[in-house]
Amino acid sequence: MVSWRRRPRPGLARLWCLCCLVLGCWRGALGCPASCNCSSWRIWCTESSPGIASFPVPQRSAEGDNVTEIYIANQENLKSINDNEVGYYVGLKNLTVVDSGLRFVSRQAFVKNVNLQYINLSRNNLSSLSKKPFHHLGLSDLILVDNPFKCSCEIMWIKKFQETKSYTETQDLYCTDENNKRTALLDMKVPNCDLPSANLSNYNITVVEGKSITLYCDTTGGPPPNVSWVVTNLVSNHESDTNKNPASLTIKNVSSMDSGLSISCVAENIVGEYQASAELTVFFAPNITFIESPTPDHHWCIPFTVKGNPKPTLQWFYEGAVLNESEYICTKIHVINQSEYHGCLQLDNPTHLNNGAYTLLAKNDYGEDEKRVDAHFMSVPGDGSGPILDPDVYEYETTPNDLGDATNNSNQITSTDVSNKENEDSITVYVVVGIAALVCTGLVITLIILKFGRHSKFGMKVHGEVKGVGLVDQIWLSLQDCDNEGLQDSLVDFLTPVDCSEQVMVTVNSDVHNNSTASDNNRLGFVLFHKIPLDG
Repeated sequence: MVSWRRRPRPGLARLWCLCCLVLGCWRGALGCPASCNCSSWRIWCTESSPGIASFPVPQRSAEGDNVTEIYIANQENLKSINDNEVGYYVGLKNLTVVDSGLRFVSRQAFVKNVNLQYINLSRNNLSSLSKKPFHHLGLSDLILVDNPFKCSCEIMWIKKFQETKSYTETQDLYCTDENNKRTALLDMKVPNCDLPSANLSNYNITVVEGKSITLYCDTTGGPPPNVSWVVTNLVSNHESDTNKNPASLTIKNVSSMDSGLSISCVAENIVGEYQASAELTVFFAPNITFIESPTPDHHWCIPFTVKGNPKPTLQWFYEGAVLNESEYICTKIHVINQSEYHGCLQLDNPTHLNNGAYTLLAKNDYGEDEKRVDAHFMSVPGDGSGPILDPDVYEYETTPNDLGDATNNSNQITSTDVSNKENEDSITVYVVVGIAALVCTGLVITLIILKFGRHSKFGMKVHGEVKGVGLVDQIWLSLQDCDNEGLQDSLVDFLTPVDCSEQVMVTVNSDVHNNSTASDNNRLGFVLFHKIPLDG
């Protein structure tokens, strides 16, 4: 007998080695320092010896994408967080640097960390902290307790931040003034230290294409703020002057491509910043930037794109005549993007009568534009120039209302669903003919029954037909009484003279019975008599 031994399970030591190997792989992949532990989503550095002197960064930028939490503590040699160090962790949500020697945070430190929600920089050596690293973040918590802040304008934004945020527990933040007096940050008062403000001369700028316009920005704040203009994606030529108050921005030869753009004035000082924005609206004449020959979709469509502000009115012409739109031929606008309109002239089942030149005219208060396109929907019947898409659509009436001031009947445009109506008419005809045929057949059968039932020589109702099959005459009869003299007299024409006792061959319901008498079957509903010699 073959014995089977159970394979032993891995021991605890093997599992521990496997975990260490996995952690070692992650540590190597992320370039994890000796004082830190690293995983695919978290980095924590708490060992003071040997410690870290700079913020940990991955060996390759993509390796830190999944890290959402970094925890650093007890790192006396970590003095600063510089540009692009934290930026490797674009998915970072929680950052903690506590009980360390942190003195400086770069203004560009968190520029790439738009997902940051929680920052804790408690119990470090921060004497000042600029708002610049944090102004673009939607932080829910910024904890800064037990830092030796100096009372100055540079930390006034922290006071404002505290006043605007609702914490479950109020932070006890303090600063030291010039006399080394420790003051609560909420009570700190620094002269000439105010948040900046900015006011624009116009918040809704309207200008005609090709013209120039100047926008002014008046700022206040202490210290006096620096002013800058944000004109991202502005195509038009422009120049600014920020050395004066109010600062100015001049846009020259304004392009229609800039319509709808936002222009911002930013005032910033060490206390914080303020931004005021205006929207630029450019009026310009229509421009048909795209038009194409018709394409079949759910309906036939002549696609077009028109730009213009204000919104242009659209008018179609067919062979030079005004095209009056209807439910069968109409303009559809599908997409509106700023001052750009994408749509099509939709035609329902057009025929050869709709072939020809179509012209689109776009018009507003500042000008107009027109474009022409040739359309071919279907070949003329019988001209041999090409296939006819649907040969059953030519017998219909034209619709004179589809055209406006047209004097030539050949310009009339029709667009009706003729093919569907023809199909419906054909089905109706077939149904009527079928019903008529059934009625006629029923009438014929009824006449035959009446003829042989009411006028038969037997004086009986006839339920069938008389037909000759060889030497046999077949009659389906409904026997009322075999002793009826009329029956015996009438049978002379079809059978040899018989009486009710004479033996005949009788077929009842297709079953043949020999040596049966008619009188024995006087209660049968249907009897078939065969004219057959008895000796046969």
